[in-house]
Amino acid sequence: MKNQLYYGDNLEVLRKYIKDESVDLCYIDPPFNSKRNYNQIYNNIGTEDKAQAQAFIDTWTWTQLSNDELKAIQETQNKLLTKQSISLITGLENVLGKGSLFAYLVSMTHRIAEIHRVLKPTGSFYLHCDPTASHYLKLILDSIFCSQGGEFVNEITWKRSTAKGDAKQGAKHFGRITDIVLYYAKNVDEYLFNAQYEAYTEEALKRDYKYIEEGTNRIYRLAPLDGPGGASKGNPYYEFLNVKGYWRFSQEKMQKMYEKGYIIRSKTGKTLSQKMYLDESKGRQIDNFWYDINKIAPTSKERLGYPTQKPEALLERIIKASSNEGDVVLDAYCGCGTSIAVAERLKRNWLGIDITYQSISLILKRLEDSFGKSLLDDIILSGVPKDFSSAVALANKKDDRVRKEFEKWSVLTFSSNRAIINDKKGGDGGIDGIAYMVDFDESNKVAYKQVIFSVKSSKTLSPTVIRDLFGTMEREKAEIGYLITLYPMPNLVKEATKYGTYQNKMFGHTYPKISVVSIQELLDGLRMNLPTAEVLKSAERKSGNDAPTIF
Repeated sequence: MKNQLYYGDNLEVLRKYIKDESVDLCYIDPPFNSKRNYNQIYNNIGTEDKAQAQAFIDTWTWTQLSNDELKAIQETQNKLLTKQSISLITGLENVLGKGSLFAYLVSMTHRIAEIHRVLKPTGSFYLHCDPTASHYLKLILDSIFCSQGGEFVNEITWKRSTAKGDAKQGAKHFGRITDIVLYYAKNVDEYLFNAQYEAYTEEALKRDYKYIEEGTNRIYRLAPLDGPGGASKGNPYYEFLNVKGYWRFSQEKMQKMYEKGYIIRSKTGKTLSQKMYLDESKGRQIDNFWYDINKIAPTSKERLGYPTQKPEALLERIIKASSNEGDVVLDAYCGCGTSIAVAERLKRNWLGIDITYQSISLILKRLEDSFGKSLLDDIILSGVPKDFSSAVALANKKDDRVRKEFEKWSVLTFSSNRAIINDKKGGDGGIDGIAYMVDFDESNKVAYKQVIFSVKSSKTLSPTVIRDLFGTMEREKAEIGYLITLYPMPNLVKEATKYGTYQNKMFGHTYPKISVVSIQELLDGLRMNLPTAEVLKSAERKSGNDAPTIF
């Protein structure tokens, strides 16, 4: 199959495009309802300390969309929902009321039901969250997975930081330094799991592997052979080497182990133990407390500046544990594409979905940086406007979750992802994006000159729009401005010529001070042609199985 990246609402994409039982592993890292605003940090350029664009607002509110999604649950319009999940949401409405947390849970319920549908019987689901709502999400997962033959496998605690977290002096709480990952299986008897291991610590080696076998000098430890729980755990009862009891293995296997020298008797003769050789060990099997993977350091080469970027080592562990090469990995909130990049490196097929074009453009750049431009030719990109009618449809969307998406797509596409999006919720000051052109200043030192973008979707625009753009350029001390219009505007193209040109001293080229670009020209391939600086950090180049890995 071809890998696919979808731009749009994941609920709509899941329902329309992802087939039943077609996915081996799904991981999602949705917004946590933590009431925090996150900003995407771009490369520092010129006098800017931090040029920021709001990647998403991690705050949920009760809207008409929430009402519609709740109605779909209560009136059983969503046929994938179980009786338990419907009863649960009805009960939670009485407990929580129609507020931000309940809006979040209603939204997640529909999406979890779709994810359950697309998972194969052998499939697994990992939901990354924080303690703000993990207990509610677990109830929803239980009501959808466990009521249909699935299983809650683990609650994984990821200690993402060894620092003191936010427990500063005077704080009335312990440091918050962990996330929760809820791990569920679609079918209790069929799900795939590959145990993961880490290297033993020096302390563990000295404590446990303290025996040396005579003649071979092999290092080993002793492990009990008696079966814990006895008959209640299904362990067989028999006599072996004159010792009666419940054992971990069948009598036949015990005999083979003894013949190969893996079983020894205690000095008293009353207990039997198994030799566990260090050279045969894969290491310590990973448990559900993940303390060995830190969040990405500010100076790390892996860091892209995306606010909620997770370490590749974290996703590597999950993907290796619950999929094999050639399997299909789905991330329905793919953000900056960590799961996708790791799945690609580990030779898995993948499907990614995100509702913001900033994420889509960042993922495409990340994949190109990491694996080469040719990889992009093998990706199916869906939901991105490919003709004028689809561009009009994007411009006319009223859903507040995709507010300014038309502007983001226009600016990022025209600038070849070399612009910063201005994502202010209120007035944007006439600026939808900013880029930085490399030039010399008056002292012949390298300088970064501002380039600003304004996007308009109206069918008619007067020349005052050009005058307003020039006024904004003067206010912001920008040298060049682009007006991107949904419809062709010959009158504005003519008006723009009145504002003259700008000469780049470093490269000796002359550019119009103001240019007007129509969406049809953009769709036909027209792109900004300025010597601009990179505003996003490049991802590390990957080849083969190069990776940050844990044992």
